[in-house]
Amino acid sequence: MAGQIEPPAATPEELRALSHPLSWRILRLCLDRAWTNQQLAERLDVAPATLLRRLRILTSTGFVVAEEPRRGPKGAWEHPYRATKKTWRLNLEPGSDRHLTAKVDLAILDAHRAEISENDPSVPQHTRRAVLRLDARDQAELNSRVDALLEEFAGREKSDQAPIAILWNAVERHEPPGRP
Repeated sequence: MAGQIEPPAATPEELRALSHPLSWRILRLCLDRAWTNQQLAERLDVAPATLLRRLRILTSTGFVVAEEPRRGPKGAWEHPYRATKKTWRLNLEPGSDRHLTAKVDLAILDAHRAEISENDPSVPQHTRRAVLRLDARDQAELNSRVDALLEEFAGREKSDQAPIAILWNAVERHEPPGRP
């Protein structure tokens, strides 16, 4: 889109922080409210030490911030964490390390799949898959329009509504030799 500022490219350290599905699950949960290490570990069925390691990585790269410590229900001090939305402002496209970028892509897919599998089957879903044959200009336009549409709807968010998980992935399919 004309006049749109290109987001900064993710650093290798940031890509490594995002290369695990647990990172994306944490970011998703901590987007709407602050969670403690213990709360996240219980919700995601992960050992607290594993979760804390991942939180420290996400904190050191600026994807989550620690809020002020607070007293928990039993009087102990808790350290809540909240997502910064930094991933919304980063270019996660392939850089110099395509292998690392591919790991991030797979981590995003795994985290999204986990959210779908945990969802109540009676909750409505809208799923579409398509294969399009577009030149580079049309591919860029499609991605730009999807980005703009998501930005537009992000501006309409209402805090009292249920969050919707959206995953957009456009990847070129390579056909095996000899196939149309």
